Amino acid sequence: MGVNYFLHFLKWVEAPPPVGGADGPGWCAKHIKAIMNIGPAFLGVPKAVANILSAEGKDVAFIRAMAPGLFDLETFGFQTFQHVMRVFRTWDSVISLLPKGGETVWGDLNRSPEEENVCHSAKTQYLHSSSKESNGNDTDTRRSIQEKELAKYGRLVSFGKVASEIPSSQLSLIDPKEILYENPPISSTSCEELMTEYDGMSQESIKRVTENKAYTARTLIDLLRFVAPKTMQRAESHFSHGLADNLEDPKYSHYKYWSNPLETMLPDTLDMEIFWSYGVGIPTERSYVYKISPSDRCKSIPLQIDISADGSDNGCLSGGVYFVDGDESVPVVSAGFMCAKGWRGKTRFNPSGIATYIREYQHKPPASLLEGRGTESGAHVDILGNFALIEDVLRVAAGASGTELGGDRVYSGIMEMSEQINIQL
Repeated sequence: MGVNYFLHFLKWVEAPPPVGGADGPGWCAKHIKAIMNIGPAFLGVPKAVANILSAEGKDVAFIRAMAPGLFDLETFGFQTFQHVMRVFRTWDSVISLLPKGGETVWGDLNRSPEEENVCHSAKTQYLHSSSKESNGNDTDTRRSIQEKELAKYGRLVSFGKVASEIPSSQLSLIDPKEILYENPPISSTSCEELMTEYDGMSQESIKRVTENKAYTARTLIDLLRFVAPKTMQRAESHFSHGLADNLEDPKYSHYKYWSNPLETMLPDTLDMEIFWSYGVGIPTERSYVYKISPSDRCKSIPLQIDISADGSDNGCLSGGVYFVDGDESVPVVSAGFMCAKGWRGKTRFNPSGIATYIREYQHKPPASLLEGRGTESGAHVDILGNFALIEDVLRVAAGASGTELGGDRVYSGIMEMSEQINIQL
């Protein structure tokens, strides 16, 4: 998440007062040699959506699946999840990590950049990347992919497993704006003391939300405006999650765009280098299957991940969560796209052509408890103990260039994924 705020800093430090630091153009060129983004989530993370919708993620869903009574939203979750959700909705850190770039980046109802990275198990590597790494020829993998139904990751939230899999022509779809403007959420029998914004919503409004069976990165924003209006009102005054058509438009001088790499430009400097350092090879949550909570009692979160949604032809669905390659928290497409394509060479997002390098670390879990977190871990936090990462950081700090580090080191399918994203450069 820190990378988003540092990107904001790069704009702030050169911007004029009263919104900027007033150091003027050229500050970054003078003072910054290299930027090393560790575990970057430049384009957001889908789990931020789950945090706001139901205060859940894959970990909570997994525990509820293993021990149904422990984290059930109707027992333990009756009060605890209400408090967790109330806190989540006040954290700008969660809001800042909502997926950026809309359907162009994250996919629509029928396609997504990861669609050819089919996993054969929710707990193992992915056929596409493992085949390419082992023999350099992914022809057989692509053939096997064509024989399977590709996961529709662009449906970030689906109501029901069937809705997450069937062709879009068979989906029940409603424009979320109709729900937002034609169905006021206020309940006539709301709770005496409101814990979350859900408590003031009628059951009819909640059911109306689920009638639109699938939400993409574009329509999710309208869904969140409906179920968390106060949260989104604050969010959209400080952050933006879109994709700029024209970066020369004066509106992009507003600070709310500065943390979105798709709505701002890098500083004008030729000598700076930017590194993307992140782990790969760990199943990472990408999209969710939801359902209405069976309870209609007061202070009950009405939407929850459907932990019974399990298994699929492509093997990427487990406990209501679809997985892709990543570092356990950040999908590869969010971590690597800007380096692989958005900022690669001279683009409208990188007008001076700052050199960029991808440095991926293939995850290897510790062999024993004596290793602690592991010296070859690629997990989002544990990577800080990865010896190869530490070596890269020390060498850059000591003066090594990206070329001297060996240039790009790629294990995932980020290059292929980036080619699937049709974006104006």
